[in-house]
Amino acid sequence: MRLTVNGLGALMCVACVLWCCTPKAPTLVAADPEPVISEVSTDSTLSSCTKFSDTPRGDDAMTAHVIYRDYLREKRYDEAFPYWQTAYTIAPAADGKRNTHYADGIRIYEYFVGKETDPEKRNEQIDQIFTFYDQIEECYGEVGYVAGRKAFDLYYKYKDRATEDEKFALFRKSIDTDGEDAQFFILNPFTDLLVRKFQDGDVDMATAQAYTNLIKARIEKGYESGKNKAQWDIISEYALQRLEAFEGVKGFYDCEYYAEKYFSEFEADPQNCEIINQVYGQLRRGGCEKDDARLAQIQEAYNAHCKVEAAPSDSKLAYAALREGNYEEAVIKFSEAAENATENEKKADYLLLVAKVYYAHLKNFSQARKFALEAANFKANWGDPYLLIGRLYASSGPLCGPGRGWDSQIVVWPAIDKWNYAKKIDPNAAEEANKWIGRYAQYMPSKEDIFQRNLQSGQSFRVPCWIQENTTIRAAKS
Repeated sequence: MRLTVNGLGALMCVACVLWCCTPKAPTLVAADPEPVISEVSTDSTLSSCTKFSDTPRGDDAMTAHVIYRDYLREKRYDEAFPYWQTAYTIAPAADGKRNTHYADGIRIYEYFVGKETDPEKRNEQIDQIFTFYDQIEECYGEVGYVAGRKAFDLYYKYKDRATEDEKFALFRKSIDTDGEDAQFFILNPFTDLLVRKFQDGDVDMATAQAYTNLIKARIEKGYESGKNKAQWDIISEYALQRLEAFEGVKGFYDCEYYAEKYFSEFEADPQNCEIINQVYGQLRRGGCEKDDARLAQIQEAYNAHCKVEAAPSDSKLAYAALREGNYEEAVIKFSEAAENATENEKKADYLLLVAKVYYAHLKNFSQARKFALEAANFKANWGDPYLLIGRLYASSGPLCGPGRGWDSQIVVWPAIDKWNYAKKIDPNAAEEANKWIGRYAQYMPSKEDIFQRNLQSGQSFRVPCWIQENTTIRAAKS
């Protein structure tokens, strides 16, 4: 029987996972992007800063405290401000057990920042917010909390006031101080910066592995507390998905990581050759030895259900590397097969395989797009490369944003553009393109989000991050 390259996907089902990798929908909400500023209680000693009990005007301060707190509960910030100012000036540490006056000062000044139009005044107000943080640390010793709140604000709200290095240093100070009790609101932005810093070569693998384990331990401890499950679901969904980027680094995760994550998929469908080959490759990627009982079980299933004829000689080594989880070698060998192929159709198919390895396993989206576009050059009116690029874009919510709202939703626009283009040039791609469009159209920004940014549906918009493409603004159907 003569084998065509188009038939290799069916013959060598070890590669099927490359077509079946499903992008996850963008996480629409971060782990509480506006965390409530805690009122911290000390266990045994009161703050050394001035308290109600330290001043003869303590009664005046307490009266002002009660009045402004009532206004704050109703979000009447302008009316609360003069009473808060009195309470804060007389007794900044309140009762000495809680950071109430500093925390409420931050709330009030954030309100002022939001409505201030004078850049100089706005900067002064932001400076005051960070002064309050310093005072919380000085008066209550909340080192991890304060570093985390500063980093959080710089990451989300005041991005231009610090470099990425400065933000990352504050996050590290917070998590190093608090360890497995790390503040919940730092986990998502810290995870994002950890991955970026590692990819930029600023963090070594041992350090990244240590922080990865700490993030996972903190999430597990959060769930074990039995409190705020919805909050921990949001954190877990984003952070663990972002940490999947490290799967593209050979040796980062060990055998048990891959076995815990993927072996259950094999157990659920032990005769599915796509699953069999995917899970085998992932476990080998993690360094599982061939005499591992789980690998032996998968191999037995492969022998029973999936043995097929050998691949053509020009791609045999590539498929062997892919099955063994040696994805870097698979990329090299498929690229060589493409270069040596004399038929354009073969070149196209091998280049698309390279793109899919970069996407599904090496987690390098820009390289995946590069090879997908190269593949498209060798086969006219072929929708598959554009189906893949659409999936790359749709998977970029956690990569291009903090996993919440606008930044994570706008990637859907260029994704849908690519799927529409795929079905336009290739009727055979229409069914899959429509499937992805139907799944992701609901994750586009809302009409309200678009309006709040003084934009309109139908306008041209350039999507940043690694995508860097012009698209058209569209709202999700309500």
